[in-house]
Amino acid sequence: MRCSSRILLQLVLIAVITGCTTGAKPVVYHSEKFDSTDVYARRFPVAANVACEAVRRTLLSQGYVISAASTSQVDGRKSFQPENDVHVQIAFRVVCAIDNADGKVASVFANALEDRYALKKVNNSASVGVGALGSVSLPFSSSDDSLVKVASATIAEEKFYARFFQLVEQFLTNEAAPALESMEMQ
Repeated sequence: MRCSSRILLQLVLIAVITGCTTGAKPVVYHSEKFDSTDVYARRFPVAANVACEAVRRTLLSQGYVISAASTSQVDGRKSFQPENDVHVQIAFRVVCAIDNADGKVASVFANALEDRYALKKVNNSASVGVGALGSVSLPFSSSDDSLVKVASATIAEEKFYARFFQLVEQFLTNEAAPALESMEMQ
């Protein structure tokens, strides 16, 4: 009886210790606020298609490659290489939505995703298979370099989006926006 109670006590202690060491992982979505913020969105007193054209021109003026563009959405990408073994890519997605009944006010929603890649070496060794003998390993080895995604995150910096929307506004106030609006009315 004494031995079985000792084993039971040991099992309880192991369970308690195991329970203390495995803590709950932090949940990312708890940091989401879902409050009214103007970090990712701005309203402009123009039609949605005019706003999206200004967005397209803004991204083009900064070296982004436009992968898709319509009257209501623009997608663009830009690549950077800050170090020899690091590659960074920013993917922009912008949606232009009509904000009122007459279609003369648009909300522009922008989101930029930063993907970070690192150069990793993959070691390869040579082996030869011979029918009667099996496989024979040779002392030759090589390594290949390949880019591996190491991080991906939405850019949340307020100043980044403020500069973007400021340039969109500049493109809206130049002569291209009034010309597009007059074409739309015809």
